[in-house]
Amino acid sequence: MEPLVLFILVVVVALGFDFTNGFHDTANAMATSIATGALKPKVAVTLSAILNLVGAFLSVEVALTVTNAVVKIQDSSGAPDPALLTDGGSGLLLIVLAGLAGGIVWNLLTWLLGLPSSSSHALFGGLIGATIAGLGFAGVNWAGDGSKLDGVLGKVILPGLMSPVVAGVVAAIGTWLVFRIIGRLLGPATERGFRIGQIGSASLVSLAHGTNDAQKTMGVITLALIAAGFWNDTESVPLWVKLACALAISLGTYLGGWRIIRTVGKGLVEISTPQGMAAEASSAAVILASSHLGFALSTTHVATGSILGSGVGRPGATVRWRVAARMLIAWCITLPAAALVGALMWGIGHLIGGMAGGIAVVLVLLAFAVFMFWRSRRSAVGAHNVNDKWDDTPARPQPANV
Repeated sequence: MEPLVLFILVVVVALGFDFTNGFHDTANAMATSIATGALKPKVAVTLSAILNLVGAFLSVEVALTVTNAVVKIQDSSGAPDPALLTDGGSGLLLIVLAGLAGGIVWNLLTWLLGLPSSSSHALFGGLIGATIAGLGFAGVNWAGDGSKLDGVLGKVILPGLMSPVVAGVVAAIGTWLVFRIIGRLLGPATERGFRIGQIGSASLVSLAHGTNDAQKTMGVITLALIAAGFWNDTESVPLWVKLACALAISLGTYLGGWRIIRTVGKGLVEISTPQGMAAEASSAAVILASSHLGFALSTTHVATGSILGSGVGRPGATVRWRVAARMLIAWCITLPAAALVGALMWGIGHLIGGMAGGIAVVLVLLAFAVFMFWRSRRSAVGAHNVNDKWDDTPARPQPANV
């Protein structure tokens, strides 16, 4: 009975993480289109939600990376390691639950601050921290089996370091070429053409986001299924898991993470439509390629790297490096900070023990979430003020959506 209750708690909290992932990362696809006026805010988040839903069913490579390449709980057949199942899998499920809680806490905190940090790295950080606390450093699959670059290093950290650089360089070159070619021809007619192009490129980013970020929660739930002894196939994901995760991330995307959309769309660069199209196209290319290869990269890193690259590539553009520096700091501390929270959550659950420990972790998480939401109402950001002029001061407090 206890493992079943813990498994249900894991599924509920995992879908909660997927939901926060959705509204935390809406900016990755739609911030530039909203900032340039190519799409109205509500239309943008609706379109992004639909395409995230579709994208979630196009691939499972990233989900399998999360299931197999982060935590060592399986034997060679894919079944749970018998040595870890002396309590029926409750200990492993508590690790997954605590890791998810660590990811959600960091997502909510950075959303409140309007910082586009990585939901992916928050999730992996939480899982790594909880695993180290529960199983020791040997419980983390740091580098695979040694025959190839795999595990956390090859599938998470290296792509996380390289992807924003690659996306930024591609966006910078693309933006420079666009302005070099059109020269002084940028007028109302050209502007309309680029806005139409932005709609297409932003849609592609949303589709790509579904193929990458929605997969991560699928992988976590499949990991929990393995830990509970309900699943041992390392090459597939149950259909109900795909559907539940796709719906959760789409709902979060539809609500729109307006604070982060504002930072990405207005805080980094005063972006024009050619820049927006170049940034979105480069983001989509990098994310889709990574999804195909099973790299669980940060779509946030890719999108913000592309936007910065578009600012560097446009002659005379102003890049707010101070805002970019704040983002970089958040990027650097996301994984270790989420790992610390994951370890603390595991400590709370382990101290109380069993099913009661899992329930205690969920209650602590709920209390934090309610506080974050209450605190956000003091300076609300929504569709009505997301495009206000950026002046390094909080947006005017008005009632708004998430």
